[in-house]
Amino acid sequence: MELKILNSSNQAGESIQVSDTLFARDYNESLIHQLVVSFMANARSGTRAQKARGDLTRSGRKPWKQKGTGRARAGSASSPIWRGGGKAFPSSPDENFTQKINKKMYRAGISSILSQLVREERLIVVDGFVVDAPKTKLLSNKIKELGLSSALVVTSDPDENLYLAARNLHTVDVLTPKQADPVSLLHFEKVVITKEAIAQLEESLS
Repeated sequence: MELKILNSSNQAGESIQVSDTLFARDYNESLIHQLVVSFMANARSGTRAQKARGDLTRSGRKPWKQKGTGRARAGSASSPIWRGGGKAFPSSPDENFTQKINKKMYRAGISSILSQLVREERLIVVDGFVVDAPKTKLLSNKIKELGLSSALVVTSDPDENLYLAARNLHTVDVLTPKQADPVSLLHFEKVVITKEAIAQLEESLS
């Protein structure tokens, strides 16, 4: 299939031939959902720490005698069913949230996302994407010239000026083709990608 390339005047100019496998794949909602969930799960870190009943500082004394009080039996004040007691199955800092996605599924999922971006006209192909200086205002104006309010810029060789200019814009992010993840591709209103980045994606996902 062919994709139009925006020229320096932000007008559709020449076309580029791209792979149908990467940009004309059927939409697979269940696969994309699995891909997004696994990506977000793999980004989690085990920072929660809860105390088991053995970690609490409680008396080992039996709260009351076994029989004759009319109350339920109780053997320890650190019981998980007591207020202030320990957790029955506590979370630990080394908890592992990772979910495995094999390469074939990952490639098919990213291709499905890119194909859907093309169908929804959310993918913009440009010759190159640079700014003259590391100034946020220059990048903001460049994004506005494209008629966008939120954009993910995927470029094969981003320079330092582009990275520094995008740091203070929460509606703009700059990634290389290898860094392009499913959450970012779906999150932004538009995806601006260079010709060289498309070639790298086709090479890595073919």
